[in-house]
Order: sequence, then C-alpha cells, then structure tokens
Amino acid sequence: MVDDAAKAQGNAAFSSRDFTSAVIHYTSAISLSPTNHILFSNRSAAYASLRNYADALSDAIKTVELKPDWAKGYSRLGAAHWGLKQFQEAAAAYTKGLEIDPSNEALRTGLVDAQAMKKQEMKQRAKTANKFGTAAFKKKDFEAAIQHYSTAMEMDDDDIAYITNRAAVYLQMEKYKECIEDCDKAVEKGIELGSDDKMIARVLTRKGTAFVKMAKCSKDYEPAIEAYRRALKVHCTNAEAFNKLKEAERAKQVWERREFIDPKIGDEEREKGDEFFEKKKYADAIKQYTEAIKRNPEDPKAYSNRAACYNKLGAISNGLEDAEKCIELDPKFSGGYIRKAEVEFYLKEYDNAMNTYVEGLNHDPNNQELRHGVTSCIQEINKASRGGLTPAELKERQAKGMEDPEIRNILTDPVIRQVMSDLEENPSAAQTQMKNPVIQSKIQKLISAEIVQMK
Repeated sequence: MVDDAAKAQGNAAFSSRDFTSAVIHYTSAISLSPTNHILFSNRSAAYASLRNYADALSDAIKTVELKPDWAKGYSRLGAAHWGLKQFQEAAAAYTKGLEIDPSNEALRTGLVDAQAMKKQEMKQRAKTANKFGTAAFKKKDFEAAIQHYSTAMEMDDDDIAYITNRAAVYLQMEKYKECIEDCDKAVEKGIELGSDDKMIARVLTRKGTAFVKMAKCSKDYEPAIEAYRRALKVHCTNAEAFNKLKEAERAKQVWERREFIDPKIGDEEREKGDEFFEKKKYADAIKQYTEAIKRNPEDPKAYSNRAACYNKLGAISNGLEDAEKCIELDPKFSGGYIRKAEVEFYLKEYDNAMNTYVEGLNHDPNNQELRHGVTSCIQEINKASRGGLTPAELKERQAKGMEDPEIRNILTDPVIRQVMSDLEENPSAAQTQMKNPVIQSKIQKLISAEIVQMK
C-alpha cells in the first residue's frame, strides 16, 4: 500500500536522523490514512526531534484521540509537553499512560523526570512569589504580602521560610492567632523536613512574641515563656529568644505583683504586725509587715513599722533601707525620718541624725518624738565635742574656731545670738527656731567649732 511505503520511507529517514524528510513522508502517509494513530505518533516524534514541540503536541493529542488505550501515545504526549516546559501536563500524560501499561519503563522514567522538573519549576516560582511578598512587606502592603507568601507556600511546601514570613506579616497586622497558627505549622513541618535549627528557633521566638502581644494577665505569659524556652532548647545561642525570655519573665512577675496587690488586705496585715510589735515579737511583726508591703507596696506606714522592728533587732542596714523607702513614698510622713534618725543615732552619726530629725520637723512641726530627737542629738554632739578635752585644749580649739571668718560672721547675727541664749535658758524656744534649716546649719557649725556648748 502507498501509505505503508510512505511510512517506511518516514521510518528510514527517522532512523538516519533526517527528521525533516521523516515529517514529509509521515505527512504523505497520513494524507492517505488519516485515522492511523501510529502515523501521528511517528510524526510527533519527528517534530519533537526537530524541537518543533507545538506540532509534536498537536500530533500527540491526535494520537491519543485516535487510540486512547495505547500507552505509547501518552509517551508522545508527555514528551511534547516536556519540550514545551509544561512539566505538570507532561506528568499527567505519563501517569495516564502508566494506568494503561504499568510496566512501561519509558513512561516511568518520563514521569519521574517530569515530576522533578515540575518541582524545580514550582520552587523557582515560589521564590519569585516570596520576593514579591517581601517587597510588599517592606512597603507595609500587608494584604499583598499575605497573598504572595500564600502563593509561595502552595507552590513549594518543602520550604518553611514562606509560612514563617507570612507569620511575620500577621504579627505586624496584630493578627496574633493567625501568626501563632502559622508558627505551629512551620515548626511541625520544619521538624518533619529536618529544617535548620536556627530557622525553627526563630519561628518559636516569633510565636512567643505573639503570645506576649496578647497578654492581659500573668498567666498569659506562660505560653510565651514556654515558646522562648523551646526556642533556646532547639538553638541555645539564640540571643533574641534569650532576651525575650527574660523580658517575658519580668513582665509576668510584674503582673503577678500587680494582681497580688490589695490595699485592704495590706492594712489588715499591717495591723496584725502592730499587735506583734506591741508584744515585742519583732520577728513575727516583720513577717506581717512584709506581707502588708507585698499587698500594698505604696504604704509608707508598713515600711516605717518594719524599720522600727529591724532597729529593735539591730538589723540596722535593713532598718535604714525601709526608712528611706518610707520617706521616698511620703516625704511628709514623720515615721520615716524618726526611723532613719534612729539608725544614724545608733551609729553615733549625731550630726546626720539631727539633720534628719530637723527635716522631719519641717513637715511635722509639732511632733514631740522629732523634737526630743533633736535635743538628744544636741546633747550627744556636745558630749562628743567636750569628751576628753582639758579646759586648755577646749579653749585652744575655740580660739582656732574664732579664726574662721564665717564663724565670726555667724556670731554677729542677732538671731543666732538669741538662739544661743535660748539654748541655755529656753530650750523649747531654741528648738522652734532651729526648725529653720539656715539657723540649724549655723548653730551646728558653732557646735562643731566648740563655740556653743550644749548641756
């Protein structure tokens, strides 16, 4: 038959790699036998050899139309799609052919290669989508960034960078639940794929940050802390996770203290402490005052009362610390000055103690305990300045003091002279005058110079 002759000529030309002639001969044969699927298959192969994949695809499609149960037709179809870089379609063609002939090695090889190329192509397209997402993110076009990262994820689910990036966008959009969901998926997938530890730690850190942003009470920080600790377990040198863990732990403690505060309970605990104090059970009183401070850290009375207990027990540094905290909280409350001065008096720092008592009197002029403290300090200062000195030595020291121009100027001040007189004859009036810090300072200088002697 004429068509068989043309087919034979086509086969011969194909075997000698004269693909152009092969196409001509196969075309002649097809004109004589237009329903012969083998002729279309052969011409498709010739076109493919000429890299004319469009015509190769057309003939391959015709082949499977004419003979849909012929496995080789799908091999031609797959090859044409491959040539056109249509790897997904090529894989589908090879798969269809294997359904007909599962043992066909050419179809198997074609499918494996097509799938590999399809995966490679999708990975490249995913990278492109990721770049678009990053560009949108930098422009704060978060909705567009979400779309691009989502597209990248669909194209390549073997790279957790894309879902990690989308989680970052959700974090910026304050969509914290969505961020956490993406982080969980990324961690699960990353472990499955054996992804880099640094990447997984970064995802866990981002998850922790989302939990911190959502926190409204101390317990809300617990999942954040857990996420940060897990991040450090995965990658122990992750500085960001370490720093954020410390911040979350501190924030949790602040919330716990805030939630624990109750001024009413604080007052009750302080009153219990007062009862122990009256019974001279100072250690028990300290426990109650400490509890009162935990319940109400802004209560100056609790600090003052605890300072009194510390002073009674000789824990001077603790007493001073509480007294200063009391003054810091309420500069007008006399208790802080009394407790602080008690410590200074105990340490024989009489000048400092007197200054503290006088400072307290400036806020509470009628406080008898403060007034008595000033008197006691003056007496001790006088004893200290005169102790062990012979009259001649005392006179010599006074003479030396009089050489100081400032001392001489102070002595010419009529107000100071009156105060000096009152110190001898009317101590109550003198104490009133010494509430004035300027007068108090000048008298102190005279005492230090041995000019004024206190009895």
